Amino acid sequence: MTTRALIAGLALAGLATMTLADLAATGGPDIYRQPPLIALGSGAAAGGAHCAALPQ
Repeated sequence: MTTRALIAGLALAGLATMTLADLAATGGPDIYRQPPLIALGSGAAAGGAHCAALPQ
């Protein structure tokens, strides 16, 4: 096994471990509580993104 393949395998295993640990700790996203993707004219305030930092 080459060094490159070993490092790539360890990186992918670490990423998978962190993803699974996060899902186990939080229970995963609730798709029914997500804000609308496009809320033009709905009165819903933007939040959680860089566009929410606009001056008022």
